[in-house]
Amino acid sequence: MANQEHLHILQQAVEIWNKWRKEYSDISPDLTGVDLCDSNLAGINLSNVNLTEARLCRTDLRDSDLRRALLDGTDLSEANLMRAVLSQANISNTNLQSANLFGATLIGTTFQNVNLKDVDLSYSELAFAMFGDVNLSSAKGLESIRHVGSSSIGIDTIYRSSGDIPEVFLRSAGVPDNFISYARSLVKPPIEYYSCFINYSSQDQAFAEKLRQDLQTVGIRCWFAPEDLRIGEKFWHRIDEGIQLYDKLLLIISKHSLSSNWVAKEVEEALFKEKKQKTTILFPIRLDNTVLENPPQRLEPLLQTRHIGNFQHWQDHDAYQQAFTRLMRDLTLSIAQETDKQERTV
Repeated sequence: MANQEHLHILQQAVEIWNKWRKEYSDISPDLTGVDLCDSNLAGINLSNVNLTEARLCRTDLRDSDLRRALLDGTDLSEANLMRAVLSQANISNTNLQSANLFGATLIGTTFQNVNLKDVDLSYSELAFAMFGDVNLSSAKGLESIRHVGSSSIGIDTIYRSSGDIPEVFLRSAGVPDNFISYARSLVKPPIEYYSCFINYSSQDQAFAEKLRQDLQTVGIRCWFAPEDLRIGEKFWHRIDEGIQLYDKLLLIISKHSLSSNWVAKEVEEALFKEKKQKTTILFPIRLDNTVLENPPQRLEPLLQTRHIGNFQHWQDHDAYQQAFTRLMRDLTLSIAQETDKQERTV
């Protein structure tokens, strides 16, 4: 419960309150649970004030001083906090829905389990802040925030935001680039992490591992059987599931893989899927000339319609880089065409 003497002073006028605060700067006022909704408190000094579970909805708090204020469970929905100073304030379990924090100062501010739906943070100043278990996906003005120091963005915040946080905000807050690259994929079920599925014979594993690592390095998530199959899963069932769910199939063709019927089977299924979805899915790669010199009859449609990447000399650095560059060009072009098609249909 609020200290009634403190509340009485506040109710007289902002000027009287600010004068009292200046004269008795050693006092930390207690306004726990007060209802000040729709009040005009512009320019008020609320530094070090306990506002736990107070109601300040739609309150005018422009240019106010809320440094080190305790705002646990406080209702600040639709409050006007333009240019307010909330440095080192503890904003926990607080409702800031649709609040206006345009130009606010948020140095060392803690946002923990806060409702930030439609909050406007445009041109606010941020540093050494902590965002824990909050949803930033609908917050406005994140791109325009002025970062004067790094801040902490919790994993729980990434999850609650479904990864939908502007990259410029994350990068300016000090989040590492490699984490930013995968922010959206990290919030999806593991089965959806990958955009490329690498299918190969176990005898070509050394090449497959090198290719996967290089694709990961340039930002393309990949899946391939030996590393990512969980113990106890039925091998081919999992591979079939992967090919059905992932965007691209990189098929490594060699004398080893051609000794089995699965290559032709995967080619037929991938080509059927391409025809159905009207997009490029299959990207074949060869490690030798077997498929050219003695092609299985079932692979003739592949040879007639598709460029097969030549990684025959993959252990030679220059030859590998040339083939890898061609593969990346084809993958990038395919993805760009699909993105353009999706944008035209929106």
